[in-house]
Amino acid sequence: MALLTGKTAVITGGSSGIGLATARRFVDEGATVFVTGRRQAELDAAVQQLGSAAIGVRGDVSNAADLERLYATVAERGRGIDVLFTNAGIAEYARLQDITEEHLDHLLDADLKGVVFTVQKALPLLNDAASVVLNASNTASRAADGIGVYAAIKAAVRSFARTWAVELRGRGIRVNAVSPGATDTPGRDGLAGLATRAADGSRADFRAAQMASIPLGRIGTPDEVAGAVLFLASDLSAFVTGAEIVVDGGRNTI
Repeated sequence: MALLTGKTAVITGGSSGIGLATARRFVDEGATVFVTGRRQAELDAAVQQLGSAAIGVRGDVSNAADLERLYATVAERGRGIDVLFTNAGIAEYARLQDITEEHLDHLLDADLKGVVFTVQKALPLLNDAASVVLNASNTASRAADGIGVYAAIKAAVRSFARTWAVELRGRGIRVNAVSPGATDTPGRDGLAGLATRAADGSRADFRAAQMASIPLGRIGTPDEVAGAVLFLASDLSAFVTGAEIVVDGGRNTI
C-alpha cells in the first residue's frame, strides 16, 4: 500500500518548486491534494501536471479571506485534513541599512502571519493524528548576508514546530519542520538575482559560492526536499514530533 493512501493533504504554495514536487510525491503515494498558489495560470498548470487527485485553490496565505475560502473548499469534501504542509512564502534580500517597513511587513505577512493563520484556521479540519509540516530554512541556524529578516522569521517558524507539537499532542497531531538549504527553485532564482545586483556580481558567482559551502558540492533539488516532507507526512515518522529535518547537503551540520 502507498504511504498516503486515502489521505487528504493541503499544500500552500504548491504551484512550483518544493510545493509542486511535494504535491507530486503525495499524489504518487495515494493522497488527494489541495494546492494553493497566488497566480491562477501557474496553479492551473500545476494541477494539470498532477492529475485528477489534485485540486487547485487560488489564494494568498497572507489574506485571511483566501485561507477561509481554501478551507471551505476542503470542508466540502467532508474528510478533514490528514497532512498540512505550510510551504508558501517569499524571500527578499536587504542588508540592515536597507531594511524598510515595507520589506519587514511584506515578509512578516507572507512568512510568519501566513504560517500562523494557515495552521490556526486548519485546526477544525485537522483529523486526529494528522501531520503538520512547516517549511523553515537552514538560514535560521546560520548567518548569511542580506537575509536577516527572512532568517529570523524562519527561526520563529522552527520554534512554532516545537510549541505547536506540545499544544496539539492531546489530539495526536504531530508538528515538525523541514529546513531546506540552497535548492533549485524559482524563489531561489529570484533571491539570487537580488543578491548579485546588490553585490555587483553574477548569478554564476552566487551559485559557485553556494556550492563551495555545501559538503555535497551541489545545489539540492525540490524533489529531495519533498522526500523529507513525505517522511514527516507519513506513518514512517509516527514517533517524530517537534523535530527538524535539515535538507542542505550538510552545510549546517558538517
